[in-house]
Amino acid sequence: MRIVTLNVNGLRSAERKGFARWLARAEPWDVVCVQEIKCLEDEVPRPLKAPRKSHATFVPAVRRGYSGVALYSKVPHRQKVGFGHAEFDDEGRYLEADFGELTVISLYLPSGSSGPERQASKFRFLDAFLPHLEALRRSGREIVLCGDWNIAHQPIDLKNWRSNQKNSGFLPEERAWLTRVFDELGFVDVFRRVDPRPERYTWWSNRGQAWAKNVGWRIDYQIATPGLAARARAASIYVNRRFSDHAPLVIDYDYELRPAPGA
Repeated sequence: MRIVTLNVNGLRSAERKGFARWLARAEPWDVVCVQEIKCLEDEVPRPLKAPRKSHATFVPAVRRGYSGVALYSKVPHRQKVGFGHAEFDDEGRYLEADFGELTVISLYLPSGSSGPERQASKFRFLDAFLPHLEALRRSGREIVLCGDWNIAHQPIDLKNWRSNQKNSGFLPEERAWLTRVFDELGFVDVFRRVDPRPERYTWWSNRGQAWAKNVGWRIDYQIATPGLAARARAASIYVNRRFSDHAPLVIDYDYELRPAPGA
């Protein structure tokens, strides 16, 4: 089973940069999670409505041209939109897809980088989302949460960690929250389980020459229950072409994706 996740920074923009062609020609994938689609379902470019005849679900934000998530799968899935918190459900940040005994979630956490108001919103999200993560762990299902978490966990996960300790995305409170997700709830950072190397990033600022110099951050994750994480066999970050300011994170699992009963 191959799962891909990418913050597209606008589906229409990503399509113009070749994302649809890549999905059509890339090695076979089973699930693709995308974030920050920035469009309504009827605005999705035709090549991205159902690439490879996939089953697609789009969750736009109420605010037009903002946020939103989506998911493509090769087999039918049952979907659940939102996690029960109106402020963030209206922003299109959560899509849950069930396949057999597996749940795949496309997730987009708020960014706090634009100012104190957005950082406060991000902290509200973290407070509201942790109990939901606890409930997911109690469900007994295999779960993988794919997406842009907007938090670099450890110094290895960003180039200039010393100068970013007071910046959103690497604040001590954010990092401590993510540590709780791993250490207290038992979820696993799948990429790090497979690839412990430094300088492996998924996002680069458009300022300066961040991409050319690989001055990046690893803020996109596949975070899974231990059983599924143990089945991860390979992980890669696709950097041969750029579809947005993020790069696709691709992880292969020794797991057979099954359609949801009755889907």
